[in-house]
Amino acid sequence: MRPFQIKVAQGELDDLNRRLAATRWPDRLPDTGWDRGVPERYLRELAEYWQHGYDWRKAEAELNAVSQFTTTIDGADIHFLHVRSPEPDAVPMLITHGWPGSVAEFLEVIGPLTDPRATGDDPADAFHLVIPSIPGFGFSSPTGEAGWDSPRVARAWAELMRRLGYDRYLAQAADFGCGVTLALAAMDTEHLIGVHLNTLPTAPATDDPAELAGLDAGDRARLDRSARFVKELAGSMKLQATRPHTVGYGLTDSPVGQLAWIVEKFKDWTDSNQVPEDAVSRDRILTIVMSYWLNRTGASSAQFYYEVADYLPITTTSGRYDPIEPPLGVAVFPHAPFVPVHQFAERDFPTLVHWSEFDRGGNFAALEEPDLFVGDVREFRRTLEKRAKR
Repeated sequence: MRPFQIKVAQGELDDLNRRLAATRWPDRLPDTGWDRGVPERYLRELAEYWQHGYDWRKAEAELNAVSQFTTTIDGADIHFLHVRSPEPDAVPMLITHGWPGSVAEFLEVIGPLTDPRATGDDPADAFHLVIPSIPGFGFSSPTGEAGWDSPRVARAWAELMRRLGYDRYLAQAADFGCGVTLALAAMDTEHLIGVHLNTLPTAPATDDPAELAGLDAGDRARLDRSARFVKELAGSMKLQATRPHTVGYGLTDSPVGQLAWIVEKFKDWTDSNQVPEDAVSRDRILTIVMSYWLNRTGASSAQFYYEVADYLPITTTSGRYDPIEPPLGVAVFPHAPFVPVHQFAERDFPTLVHWSEFDRGGNFAALEEPDLFVGDVREFRRTLEKRAKR
């Protein structure tokens, strides 16, 4: 375990500034709002703010205020946040981000989760937190080899928790972290006491109309939302899942290209109305973009899509997550790209013990609705403790 601090050389920031200043913009794109992707007018203004208004050194200091480490597992240098609670009976919890995410997603929830006493909440709700960067994302190194799929990352996470001395722990995740965490639940059952997800794709098992017979209008709307993702919002997934090398060159060379690639997801996958900043602060979005730009992980993170996309349970013909033994809790946020159907979740996961529905929030719940996120994680833990006392 090696203590880690982010120290970006000034030359990297100067290079970014030169590239932003020299951006070659397309000419006369149709003004169609967000229907064809990120609007030029919006992106020009955001890039201008990135160059002249955004303060990376402030973001760097905020990240460095959190205890960070790296360790090498299975040939990959794994970066992770590790924040221990002052409460001696705190429960360890592993949190896994997705794409295009980073550990910066969780900065707002670290304090409430690790030290509830400081905000007047019940100290019995405290957690020790381990928040790693998936290999090829953020400050974890690109792996340089194929085969880093969800089970392989899960094996690395199990080893990470073992090295940290956590014999029993919870796991929380969203987006790609969902697949990693469910794989972890299948292989580290002895140590994992529960799984909490705020993303869970569900789909009919077959095209048989009988499969849909018991669904109400709300459930059918959820299936329609998933179908819209597959048809309209999955362009980045299809490119990264089939030709990650090709798209990676542009992401690594053009900061505005990387910015557009990520900010589109914060518009499409969040509870935003007009612009992504309706849901997530502009500075936080840019900090996440910077974690990809500075570490040249636009290309390496795309490899993860190539490894796992065929196994995402988003259609009747795609893969399925295997059932798990640990208890499962699900928090449903209505503006995520996939909103699970309860009946299908119960079919796929007999150990489902906790289900919450919220009226706001999307894919990046810890960023968009930190209070709801923290409250539901706490409630899931209480559910597990009540079950353990029976």
